[in-house]
Amino acid sequence: MADPLAEDGLVLLRERCEVRTTTGLSEADLAAHLADVDALIVRSETKVTAKILDAAPRLAVVGRAGVGVDNIDVPAATARGVYVVNAPLGNIVAAAEHALALALTLLRRITDADRSVRAGEWTRSKFIGRELRGKTLGLVGIGRVGSEVARRAAAFEMHVIAHDPFATEASARAAGAQLVELDELLRSADLVSLHTPLTEKTRNLINADALAKMKPTAVIVNCARGEVVDLAALAAALEAGTIAGAALDVYPSEPLPADSPIRGAPRTVLTPHIAGSTAEAQVNVAVDVVRQILDVLDGHPARFAVNAPRPPSDEAGGSAWLRLGERVGALVAQLLDERPAKLQLAYSGKLLELDAEPLRAAVVRGLLETFSAERVNLVNALAIARSRGLVIE
Repeated sequence: MADPLAEDGLVLLRERCEVRTTTGLSEADLAAHLADVDALIVRSETKVTAKILDAAPRLAVVGRAGVGVDNIDVPAATARGVYVVNAPLGNIVAAAEHALALALTLLRRITDADRSVRAGEWTRSKFIGRELRGKTLGLVGIGRVGSEVARRAAAFEMHVIAHDPFATEASARAAGAQLVELDELLRSADLVSLHTPLTEKTRNLINADALAKMKPTAVIVNCARGEVVDLAALAAALEAGTIAGAALDVYPSEPLPADSPIRGAPRTVLTPHIAGSTAEAQVNVAVDVVRQILDVLDGHPARFAVNAPRPPSDEAGGSAWLRLGERVGALVAQLLDERPAKLQLAYSGKLLELDAEPLRAAVVRGLLETFSAERVNLVNALAIARSRGLVIE
């Protein structure tokens, strides 16, 4: 345990494992505790680097009690056959509610009014706010959290538009949103709420050019990833009156540096990365990540592995198909006199209804284990095959 975990998750762990808690350690100090560790649990504070992974030869799984895995070197974990699992469903509601709470706080100037009353003032005319009803909400990303925000926005009688290159018209419509291009969203929305993962394409997505396209009366909310917003450009836009306000829960560097330009920017609401911090969410993510860790330690695939193919559901016979795939691969290996150069897989019957990727990985795992001295599992089987020149069709 490198970061705190809700007691409900700890109870499940203690039933099956010896649990060591070593929170708040430096990289070097944490590495010194990992020689005989099978699983490592972190939140967002601890960085799981290649050095940390090298210090844990027995490590089978890293559990992120939350959603984002930016603090984990996923490629390094994959190369070592270490599962990286997260809990993407546990704090969805908490994050969606916080996004709307920030929007309301900003539009109704709640923090300003609170400070005024505490200072002994009673100047109601200073705090004329704006309603959500009738406004256009622009969601950049309409995945799990974005969809929940869209559904809640309907209760405020908002018109919801969304930009998401991975969403379909049907999925957006089911959440009550209309898909549009990003430029149209920026120009049309009264409230822009960010719910996109951090990728090279989304880094600094909200920059000076994007902000210049927004209405001067528009506000922006970010409960996604800090690096999606160029804070210097945002602060400049607020100072210039290019947009009307911003509410942020995440930042490119956390804790927020003392010299960050956003600290002194006008018309802002800032919270310290607490969108997922509710009592209910903490329990949900703890239990979800612990159950997956126990599955991995028991030799089963993880439900939400970041770096491994998602297995078919149990209703579809998922575990049985994976075991069969591994045995088929092992059988093929026993029939060969030398390491294979090409593997051709053919599917029929019910298998045509399933995602082929985890089944392919299972067969390759069974095949490679015979020829490899290193750990081979669903995480790294296909990568090892590629590194050895094995062609898979």
